[in-house]
Amino acid sequence: MLTTLRNAWKVKEIRKKLIYTFLMLVVIRFGSELPIPGVETSFFQEFFARQTGDAFNFFDAMTGGSFTSMSVFALSITPYITSSIIMQLLTIAIPKLEEMQREGEDGRKKIMEYTRYLTVGLALIESIGMSVGFGGQGLLIGYNDATTFGKLYMIIIAVATMTAGSAFLMWIGERITENGVGNGISIVLLFNIISSLPQDINTLYTRFLSGNSIAIAAVYAVIILAVLIAMVVFVVILQDGERRIPVQYSKKMVGRRMVGGQSSHIPLKVNTAGVIPVIFASSIMSFPVVIAQFFNPDYSTIGGKILMMLNSSSWFRPEMPVYSIGLVIYLVLIVLFAYFYTSITFNPLEVANNMKKSGGFIPGIRPGKPTSDYLNTILNYIVFIGACGLMVVAVVPIIVSGLFTVSRLSFLGTSLIIIVSVILETVKSIESQLVVRNYKGFLND
Repeated sequence: MLTTLRNAWKVKEIRKKLIYTFLMLVVIRFGSELPIPGVETSFFQEFFARQTGDAFNFFDAMTGGSFTSMSVFALSITPYITSSIIMQLLTIAIPKLEEMQREGEDGRKKIMEYTRYLTVGLALIESIGMSVGFGGQGLLIGYNDATTFGKLYMIIIAVATMTAGSAFLMWIGERITENGVGNGISIVLLFNIISSLPQDINTLYTRFLSGNSIAIAAVYAVIILAVLIAMVVFVVILQDGERRIPVQYSKKMVGRRMVGGQSSHIPLKVNTAGVIPVIFASSIMSFPVVIAQFFNPDYSTIGGKILMMLNSSSWFRPEMPVYSIGLVIYLVLIVLFAYFYTSITFNPLEVANNMKKSGGFIPGIRPGKPTSDYLNTILNYIVFIGACGLMVVAVVPIIVSGLFTVSRLSFLGTSLIIIVSVILETVKSIESQLVVRNYKGFLND
């Protein structure tokens, strides 16, 4: 990876793209420090400190801490990510959108335009919900003493600022994609997660190293590094792992020439659904917990104990082991969503039909439905392996948090999958640009 970056820096065109990407990230970091006018920036930090749950930990990591500090980028690009997932699901459910996607570049541009509109709509809904729901609880300064017009004015300012901030980040992401390197939205998300790294390092230092003797601190440091390296290696293997299904194309006569007969393969990724299953499962588990926080639930009642069971911060706590039952539900949801998301993004029957039309077949398998059944069997096996890998990555930070009573680290779990996948994707993008330039140089010579 370092060699790729060093070679890319030597190329003037790619160097300009790297500098452009860096400057855009500086703008993002600057905006993450600008507070929303009329908002108490420490409100959510104090609010979540009083709660027993940590449902917003991953969300805050995705925003780079902008959410708890209530900066102009408080919503970050989460509305865009949500709208992209919604549009992807709608493309499967609505034939017109599916047809539009198959139209090529023009169709994809239309879907991207709809995604932008949906992003702004979701940002409006989220910002209105926060401003109205928490405005009177201390989020908006002087809200309770203001007149009706004054309250409305405060809400409009907060909503407009958060919505504009989210839309601006979406614009920056698209500009990075166009003028920088890699996928802009992914890079913005990666940068937000990495920006929380110093705070996480300080958390580890305070919890395991500070106050201990040099020998004990050294042992803790070695264990922490070993766990981190093992997790990174595991995630890299999980993200790059794939099952290659061999495909042979039959020869056919075109005019007086015999064409075809080449061999290829169908790459089936082990982690076919990416981080989507973990995000969906976490959202479903945390939704009742988040809603209950508005009503100050009594955790001594049966309903309160159910909420504790759904709350990931209660899992693996030695003093209350019974609540770890919720982890079983969480893991089952991850597996179910892995199969669900894969089923709507990969259609074995369509792949088998396309192979049949182009004269391709899997050696030993008849074209058509037998090929579809074979792909479906292999896919079910692979999805389960990928889901098990996701479960390992998701559970490790929960175990560390529960057993050692430490706040959830933003760079582990789902965030680590995002970090690794985006870095690998960006490096491959730079390598492809280097290859294209070398081809151009060869042709010019």
